[in-house]
Amino acid sequence: MTGSLDEHERTMAFAEVALGQIKALRQTAVPRNYEIWYVYATGYNPALNKIINETLSRNGQLSEADLDQIYETYLSQFKASERIDKVGSCVIHEIDDVMVLITDVLGISANFGNNLEGASQKLVAAKSLEQVRSVVEMLLTSTHEMRETNKVLEQRLTRSRQEIGNLQQNLEAIRAESLTDPLTGLGNRKSFDRAIETAVEHTRENGQPLSLLMIDIDHFKSFNDNFGHLTGDQVLRLVAMALKHSVKGQDITARYGGEEFAVILPNTALRQALTVADNVRRSVMSKQLKKKSTGEILGRVTISAGVSMLQPGDSAHSLIDRADACLYAAKRNGRNRVICEVDPEFVPNSQIHVA
Repeated sequence: MTGSLDEHERTMAFAEVALGQIKALRQTAVPRNYEIWYVYATGYNPALNKIINETLSRNGQLSEADLDQIYETYLSQFKASERIDKVGSCVIHEIDDVMVLITDVLGISANFGNNLEGASQKLVAAKSLEQVRSVVEMLLTSTHEMRETNKVLEQRLTRSRQEIGNLQQNLEAIRAESLTDPLTGLGNRKSFDRAIETAVEHTRENGQPLSLLMIDIDHFKSFNDNFGHLTGDQVLRLVAMALKHSVKGQDITARYGGEEFAVILPNTALRQALTVADNVRRSVMSKQLKKKSTGEILGRVTISAGVSMLQPGDSAHSLIDRADACLYAAKRNGRNRVICEVDPEFVPNSQIHVA
């Protein structure tokens, strides 16, 4: 009893620290934020504590984008790993059960073989019809038992096949979930990182063009500050929906982090990619944001975008870096626009000096 009371007090202390941090930093008390701070309070995830402390030391606060990135990097992947481990344990248990059954059947089969061998010898030595009948009855009994055993094995293997098939589907669902941003339904950062490396590799092999869009929501922080995080989430979904409607086929969309999105455009040259980016920009700008609870019109959302195309000698990193530099050139030059690496406004990140 004492142990359970100690555990209660210990976990309540962690909970108080978590809520205290949420209050002190004036964050929304949603489950994600509570989980981040609860894990922070336990100290069980040193990497999470380190990034939080560094971010707070540098910025004095944690933005929604920071919290998204921390949760995605340090917590969500461990949940997927735990679920994969659980499914893996179920598969191993199922295989163990089948192996025990197969071992039993092998023993019965060996006995059946011995019975057949013994019956053959008895038939050779039989002197009367009664002795032959006795041997045949014994064979019929053994054959019936073997048939029943095989039937049980077949039924069990069928169930195991179905069970393992279901577990495989669970693993596929977990895998898909681990690569999907839950808020927007687009790919997440992990999905993007894998996809861009694959796309660059394929482009080198087939010689076709590859373009990349980096997109950022203009003045996103003001939406959160003025209308709350639920409205901010609505803005993110609006942009995600515009991407889904504007991007087709083999193109890959992802939420890169916070209010930033990325689109990988295989077999797409720079001019075509510019058209895609501007279509997305126009689609987003055409929608009016409305507050669901009151019907109040909150205005229009705009985005800025940067576009780059894979060049000889490029890596995934350099392709992203140029698209990112184009994006921030669009921001510097008034927002709500698309800039690519051949535009005069483009300045490589390496040439930008922070005062």
